[in-house]
Amino acid sequence: MSHVTSLRCRECSRDYPIEPINACEYCFGPLEVAYDYGSIARTVTRKSIAEGPHTIWRYHDFLPVEAENAVDLGTGFTPLLKANNLGQKLGLDNLYIKNDSVNPSFSFKDRPVSITTTKALEFEFEVLACVSTGNLMGSVAAHGAKSGMKTVVFFPGDLESGKIVGASVYGPTMVAVDGSYDQVNRLCSELADDLRWAFVNINMRPYYAEGSKTLGYEVAEQLGWRAPDNCVVPAASGELHTKIWKGLTELADVGLIDSARTNMHLAQPQGCSPIVQAFEKGSRVVQPVKADTIAKSLAIGDPAAGPYAVQTLQDTGGTAVAAPEDEIVEGIQLLAETEGIFTETAGGVVISGLRKLAESGAIKRDEVTVAFITGNGLKTQEVVSDIAKPINIRPTYKSFEENMAAYLKP
Repeated sequence: MSHVTSLRCRECSRDYPIEPINACEYCFGPLEVAYDYGSIARTVTRKSIAEGPHTIWRYHDFLPVEAENAVDLGTGFTPLLKANNLGQKLGLDNLYIKNDSVNPSFSFKDRPVSITTTKALEFEFEVLACVSTGNLMGSVAAHGAKSGMKTVVFFPGDLESGKIVGASVYGPTMVAVDGSYDQVNRLCSELADDLRWAFVNINMRPYYAEGSKTLGYEVAEQLGWRAPDNCVVPAASGELHTKIWKGLTELADVGLIDSARTNMHLAQPQGCSPIVQAFEKGSRVVQPVKADTIAKSLAIGDPAAGPYAVQTLQDTGGTAVAAPEDEIVEGIQLLAETEGIFTETAGGVVISGLRKLAESGAIKRDEVTVAFITGNGLKTQEVVSDIAKPINIRPTYKSFEENMAAYLKP
């Protein structure tokens, strides 16, 4: 049974019932799921988790839904890979890549969407919807198909074609909006007030956000039940950054790890870096910006969880870095050429940020560091298309020798 006690305002701590609501009616602060951690501590052990499925559902006691109702595509328990080659280039001896690009719809969004779709069915919604910068709509479309729900996805019309096709194949109603993500989000917030639809990242947001905690659980378990010294996380809304930290602290709170003394670092593209700018000013007030970046999955100019991401940075001794736009593709290439992992633009931002953190000394050589790769490069091939420069030859041995002479030299 679920250990959830209530929804709780992150600002004034008022409690609310478990309903499809996302804002406090007193202070308009965001609502978050609250749990009975004493009950979880009495129920969950490392052994009971290890005996669970190799998916996010091995951590069902920490989640706000009943596991027997799970809409499960096999999400989670993705590889945590020792990145020796990349680490050598960056001067880091204990670098790991958490490769979440291998989830069913090829991004970390399958974690929160699996939880939210399950909760939407518990609430007896018939329509699943979202506003997306790309990865989310693919995941919502896939889970909508699996659950049998009608599915509607809204997105800025200038998204990468790979993400549009990748969502369309599951058969949702696709709504391209002529505007930025923030404009689309405002429209969908109005719709969520009037329609009985489960908007995964609006009226269902408290439950949606909880799915990202599972990345924290997995990393700690895969490291032998310990928290890493550093996490480097891409930021759009900022929620992923805060929830990975929440996952680590929950494990410490219930005694599954000794402590969570992790420096939670955050990376954004320079063309959309409102959280970085607020952190550098020492302020929790995140001023909206107009997004202008090739990293469209991170192009949220008014991040909903921005103040809480800044607070997490301050509480954990983390650092926020902005990746120059011309270094994002370099980051994609560097990860691919050293570790054989093809990531999308958000991953390029992470690798660029990781390099800056290593060079500045914010991350020390011997510290256990995890860089989170959240999406697959096949979704954003456009940004690296000019890399492909094949050598053209005729089907003869002579042509091979003439054109490959440089490669045949001893």
